[in-house]
Amino acid sequence: MDLSQSLRLEQRMKLSPRLIQSMEILQLPMMALQERIDQELASNPCLELQDSSIESEQLQDDELVETISESSREVDRQADKEFENLAEFHDSFADDLDWSDRTYSPAVAEELSDAKAKALANTAAPAESLNDYLLQQWSFIDAPEDVKKAGEIIINNIDDDGYLRVPLEQLANGEQVDNTSAEKPGIESFKEALKLVQKLDPPGVGARDLRECLLIQLDAEAAVGHDVSLQRLLVDEYLREIEHNHIPQIAKRTGKSIREIKRAIERLGRLTLRPGRLVDSHPVPRIVPDATVELDEDNNVVVKMRDDGTSGVRISETYRRMARSRETDPKTREFLRNNLRSARWLISAIRQRRETIRRVIEAVFNEQKEFLERGAEALKPLPMAKVASAVGVHIASVSRAVSGKYVQTPHGIFPLRMFFAGGKTTADGKDIAWNAIRVKLQEIIDHEDKKNPLSDDEIAQALQREGISIARRTVAKYRKLLNIPPARQRKQY
Repeated sequence: MDLSQSLRLEQRMKLSPRLIQSMEILQLPMMALQERIDQELASNPCLELQDSSIESEQLQDDELVETISESSREVDRQADKEFENLAEFHDSFADDLDWSDRTYSPAVAEELSDAKAKALANTAAPAESLNDYLLQQWSFIDAPEDVKKAGEIIINNIDDDGYLRVPLEQLANGEQVDNTSAEKPGIESFKEALKLVQKLDPPGVGARDLRECLLIQLDAEAAVGHDVSLQRLLVDEYLREIEHNHIPQIAKRTGKSIREIKRAIERLGRLTLRPGRLVDSHPVPRIVPDATVELDEDNNVVVKMRDDGTSGVRISETYRRMARSRETDPKTREFLRNNLRSARWLISAIRQRRETIRRVIEAVFNEQKEFLERGAEALKPLPMAKVASAVGVHIASVSRAVSGKYVQTPHGIFPLRMFFAGGKTTADGKDIAWNAIRVKLQEIIDHEDKKNPLSDDEIAQALQREGISIARRTVAKYRKLLNIPPARQRKQY
């Protein structure tokens, strides 16, 4: 073994921090971008939001073109004067400004309230969880101590849907219980506690399977005087037959008419299959489209980008003058220059993101123009490489530009990625996207005779008559993706 030195020439691509930031900003959805801007506004004193009500005029400043109106300059001059007054006030009354040992005063609190405090006060409180909701009711239950303890353990093991998936024997053995507990309730205590838990609100909570969940809810309806005897019979003995839509067989075996069975099944349909979701509801994420797309009078694609404060970020003229002034402390000036540089990078990345997304959307809907006129059935196959070539960027940039982005169209709000899809060519030579084939499949099923629904083979034949040749297994696959049951379950009696 020996030591030696050697030279090697190679090429490596290193991404600068500015390029990395641009790629991150490009990939962010609208809501995430607003959060990122809020974080930068809080951490970078050189950034500020421009008031949209102020009419602005443009100024040139090295790398960045900013909008500052005469009104905003006057505000900046007043801010400088206020800073000077504040500094003088601090020098004169510094000893009196330490309020850490003072008691709370409503008057002082009211004076110190600002926009952020008001926003926090108006923010909705977090929703109460299902377990907290049940434990609150359980605290009013009158039962022996071991039953109360067993009930708390059961409630803590109920999932978000309201079901108890853990067997009582497993809970009684202590497998799901804190081992530091001195005494474990016995199996009889758990059985007694489960009966009490299943009487809590919402009805059906604490059930161990679907049948028990439905029966608990039927018991609650019977307690208020409703006749649920037929529904109880169906749940007890014919739940699987109901799932397979064997209504004539159920009617024959119960001695009831098909009409009575259908009416009882409709009443069962009003029961909830996941009672826990009635309390522990998960909020639907808010979708904010990045752009609105429509056709003008000349049938040209018009893209209107959504701002929502992202284009109102600017550099503070006050701090910029301080960074230029020789009277500013050198350390302060260096700090401001670093923040000004970061601010310029951020604003440049936001503008670049906006322009890239706009160009990508224009390229997409120039290809998918028929979608704006006719809807999803007019979608065509569109590879991402084709859009990247039209825009003049790398395919990875297109992928980042469409990730998590939504567009508002005359037919609703859709994810931008939906318009990039494969497809096939019809018998008459037209290209059609897979999403458009699903729309046609849904349309065929919507117009079928419900007393004699179409099988997957018959659906494939109907598509064949429209020039779309796909296999029966592909029909079955799309039908499942659309949550459409098979023919035997769609049949109406």
